[in-house]
Amino acid sequence: MTDQVPTTRKPVAKPAEPWRQRLIRSLLYGRNVDRAAKARARVGLAMIAFGGIYGIIAIRLMMFAVAGDTHAERRATKDAVATARPDIVDRNGEILATDVKSPSLFSEPRRIIDKDEAVELLTAALPDLDTAEVRERVSSRKGFAWLKREITPAQQRDIHRLGIPGIGFLRENKRVYPSGPAVSHVIGLVNIDNQGIAGIEKWLDTNGLADLHRAGFASDRLQKPVELSVDLRVEHALRDELLKAKEKYKAKAASGLISNVKTGEIVAMVSLPDFDPNNPKEAHDPDRINRLTTGVYEMGSTFKTLTLAMALDAGKANLGTMYDARAPLSFGKFKIHDSHSLGRFISLAEVFTFSSNIGAGRVALSVGVEAHKAFLKKVGQMDRLRTELPESAMPIVPKRWSELNTITISFGHGIAVAPLQAVMGINAMVNGGYLIPPTFLKRTEEEAQAMAKRVVKKDTSDKIRYLMRLNAETGTARQADLMSKGYYIGGKTGTSEKVVGGRYSKKQVLNSFTAVLPMDNPQYQVLVMLDEPKALPETHGFITSGWNAVPAGGKVIARVAPLLGLEPRFDLPTSDRLILAASRATQ
Repeated sequence: MTDQVPTTRKPVAKPAEPWRQRLIRSLLYGRNVDRAAKARARVGLAMIAFGGIYGIIAIRLMMFAVAGDTHAERRATKDAVATARPDIVDRNGEILATDVKSPSLFSEPRRIIDKDEAVELLTAALPDLDTAEVRERVSSRKGFAWLKREITPAQQRDIHRLGIPGIGFLRENKRVYPSGPAVSHVIGLVNIDNQGIAGIEKWLDTNGLADLHRAGFASDRLQKPVELSVDLRVEHALRDELLKAKEKYKAKAASGLISNVKTGEIVAMVSLPDFDPNNPKEAHDPDRINRLTTGVYEMGSTFKTLTLAMALDAGKANLGTMYDARAPLSFGKFKIHDSHSLGRFISLAEVFTFSSNIGAGRVALSVGVEAHKAFLKKVGQMDRLRTELPESAMPIVPKRWSELNTITISFGHGIAVAPLQAVMGINAMVNGGYLIPPTFLKRTEEEAQAMAKRVVKKDTSDKIRYLMRLNAETGTARQADLMSKGYYIGGKTGTSEKVVGGRYSKKQVLNSFTAVLPMDNPQYQVLVMLDEPKALPETHGFITSGWNAVPAGGKVIARVAPLLGLEPRFDLPTSDRLILAASRATQ
């Protein structure tokens, strides 16, 4: 048997790897790399990636479970426009209007499981909700619907405890007014979406704030406060005295303002009855309008200030010019009377201190119809007065201006202007002759002079200051002077009969008293108005301005003058020595 010799097989050679594959493999894995280890690393990395993804999903689900309203809030932002507004402060930094965060209740109808139960629970928690309206909103196909704006924190807690799916809360900016009705006609108010609808609030929106909100800016209260010219202390004092006067004289309404004659700043403005801007429903009462800017009235004898200034400035008269007041001034079938017949010739100064309608008519006629119209237009009485407050009214002037119109307008009848408009004109008569537009924002004297327009000569202004002080010494403003002794006031009264049934009524009047202080160096003008005051035993049956508006004005001055930084000065010379003599010395 022969032995078989084993044979050795040669290994089969692997086909050579193409150079392109070798290049790709080396680029992907490098050289001399353990591919098994590489595979394990890739599997581990994939596990970590999937674990992270599932972890994120779990966290998001937990967030939705804990704070499921977040996405609804984002969706609601296009509906919730109660964005932030800047604070409004008075001239001393006291807050007049500010924002606070307030919860509002909304629903996501698609997420509500039992709509009947939701309606029942919500109306039980908020009894003032309308059941039918709530049912309609939670049954809609919308993704978002308001249920009630601006609920209380206690109401929010009660509803939150109910645990109703699809019911949530959104924190909005709510406007609050710490001073209540004190400055309501200046500040105005906002609507439920925090948009200004009256007063300075509306002015803010029309001057860029609304555009910022629409662009998505000004979403937080980082805006600079708006500083007004109003002094809250003076505002409170003025309002308090007007409330007392309105009640005492049983007036239908009362209003007043205090203006800086050198800057045009309105330091205080009150119109009664007013409203609380924290309760917007009150603002809709038509009797609560701002009578000082929105209303137009025949201002009565306060207009004689402008009439006499016109004649003096035109060189048609001087303080000693005489006018015939012996008999009524006849014009066709009309006769112009004085309340107290003087029966003699009177000087220009007496026309003012006796408040003679006959004398004022003759003064205006001496200047002429066209010149009269031109003067009133020059001093801002013929056009609508524009201020920061959107509420304003167009003056009512005659369509055809005859000599009879000039006569009646000379003593404040036959033309109706906004009281603030009349104040602007009288400011120009006492501040050296400069017409300065009124403002409710802080303004310096330099800024005021830059926009001022000279309307009468300084000499004319000096003579008007003398006449107003003389009227406080010997005329119809004496009672106010006695009540505010030491502040050297000057003033002019006005009693205008109201038109009732197409005729002037002697029993229904609008009384006004305008005072300037101190007359040797005018700083402020005070206007007090009483609408339809009643006669009292102490007024001896009279309802004219000297018996009610003048004493009310005197009390206002006595209270606000110290707040305005004015010190009383006693034993001062009379008007002819302190005002006229000083005026002549400077000429």
